[in-house]
Amino acid sequence: MLINIDMSDIILHHYPTSPFSEKIRVVLGYKKLAWKSVIIPALMPKPDVVALTGGYRKTPFLQIGSDVYCDSALICEVLEDLQPTPTLYPAQQRGLARILAQWADSTLFWAAMAYSLQAKGAAAMFEGAPPEAAKAFGADRAAMSAGMTRLRPGDATAAYKSYLRRIASMLDGQNFLLGSAPCVADFAAYHPLWFSRVRVPVMAGVLDATPSVLTWMDRMAALGHGPTEKSTAAEAIAVCAASANSTLANDTWFQDEHGIPLGSRVTVAAETFGQETTEGELLAATRTRYTLRRVDPRAGTVQVHFPRIGYVLKACLPA
Repeated sequence: MLINIDMSDIILHHYPTSPFSEKIRVVLGYKKLAWKSVIIPALMPKPDVVALTGGYRKTPFLQIGSDVYCDSALICEVLEDLQPTPTLYPAQQRGLARILAQWADSTLFWAAMAYSLQAKGAAAMFEGAPPEAAKAFGADRAAMSAGMTRLRPGDATAAYKSYLRRIASMLDGQNFLLGSAPCVADFAAYHPLWFSRVRVPVMAGVLDATPSVLTWMDRMAALGHGPTEKSTAAEAIAVCAASANSTLANDTWFQDEHGIPLGSRVTVAAETFGQETTEGELLAATRTRYTLRRVDPRAGTVQVHFPRIGYVLKACLPA
């Protein structure tokens, strides 16, 4: 649970065309939270990002003082702690909302990306950019997805169309996926479709067969992004360095699934996409998240937080 936080202390590190960033921007809008915007590079190298995360390079991540929260699923939980109403997790549907969001952030997302970035979509995305821009993007994302099985365009198109019909069925007779108000599942399902519609509109025709989905997307977009103030990476790093202590009331519950005691040197990395590791001292391992303490020459002492689901904890080998 977070304590003693001024809402303007929320710093989102993101870039405008990042779909997972759009997910969090709209959550911030829904909760009417004020936040500071730090625009980060879409491609490596990202020295200012690594100064705060220790290695994690996916977008977005959230910073509050010297606490850094990785992965949009965890960020949603943190924002819920900060501003419990309106809720992202309706009381009678918490489990369903979380599972549907997990599906949307993975299965739906990858089908949408494989559909949207086939040849015509990729050409539109980089229209007007020098040829080396598309090549650099492709190389960067190939490195992030090494070892993953990616859908071929034809398979992705068929799957995406099926998923859109299923989303339309969920919207039959209601404004949002699980009822009259949006929940975490709506934000997770929205951002891959936003990418198709807004980032590569040449590919947006796939949405026309499900008009109720388009209407729902308009409702989601109308939530906005909340009050925003521009900031810089240097300012965010300075905020971190000036924060002597964690802003957390740390959960003292320790759930040990690995035989790794608190205080051990460990690494955490994503299971699949973007497997760069963050190394530090294991400060907490609760039922839902890991927290590592690390020290950076510029950022000072940083608490980096990851969700358990989707991430791998390992003990560092003795030197």
